[in-house]
Amino acid sequence: MKVVAVNGSARKKGNTTTLIEAVFVPLRAAGIECELIELAHMDIRGCTACGKCSKEKDGRCYGRKDDGNEVIEKLGTADGIILGSPVYFADVSAEMKAIIDRTGYVARSKREMLARKPGAAVVAVRRAGAMHAFDTMNHFFSIAEMVTVNSSYWNIGIGAAKGDVTGDDEGMRTMTRLGENMAWLLEKLA
Repeated sequence: MKVVAVNGSARKKGNTTTLIEAVFVPLRAAGIECELIELAHMDIRGCTACGKCSKEKDGRCYGRKDDGNEVIEKLGTADGIILGSPVYFADVSAEMKAIIDRTGYVARSKREMLARKPGAAVVAVRRAGAMHAFDTMNHFFSIAEMVTVNSSYWNIGIGAAKGDVTGDDEGMRTMTRLGENMAWLLEKLA
């Protein structure tokens, strides 16, 4: 089994990465392979609404020639998905939104691509806007017919500077429990 996590942060190895890596610990302990895709420095742009994915129904996006299809393909072959984003002006990053939009359109044209896969949202926040970002990613899981994985609290870690989230004890415990819950669900679905 494999879980693919997409980090929508513009910073590699920042707070969002730290939170995702905390989720990976119990997943790896359960023997689940984990892969982290960091959108920082990848060429990811928004959907052009060309509609070709709906015509071709092959799990690919045709509107852009960038790194989007690499991410979409990995999400399509994963057994479980984690989307992680920092909060930018009370929502997910532009790169995360681009992946959500493009993967969403592709998956709606190839329904079995994401349906019934476990999905979990992870949010790194400095102060406010976390719930809106959390909802954005969970709405994607819902419309893609995925099973949303939860934790003992909302999957949010608080911190401003790189590494600050490690000081959010409750947030880090929440990530550990999220990984345990995703491992449990993947085992039940296998």
